[in-house]
Amino acid sequence: MSTERTPDPAPAAAGSNGWRKSSHSAGDNGSCLEVAESGFSSRLLVPVRDSKRPGGPALFFPARAWTAFIEGVKG
Repeated sequence: MSTERTPDPAPAAAGSNGWRKSSHSAGDNGSCLEVAESGFSSRLLVPVRDSKRPGGPALFFPARAWTAFIEGVKG
């Protein structure tokens, strides 16, 4: 059994300047999610955070699951 740990992606995501909101967001600082795209090294995980808490925690979803979710919302 390997004891090597994978680096925690949270600090990299929290420091990312590439967060974006949906184009459907009203822009009134309401309940929105932001997704980090640029400045994040892992293409396997998609960080998502609450736009009202930019310094708060991010949730990480597998990229394939996030893509399936977005396709489902569009459909």
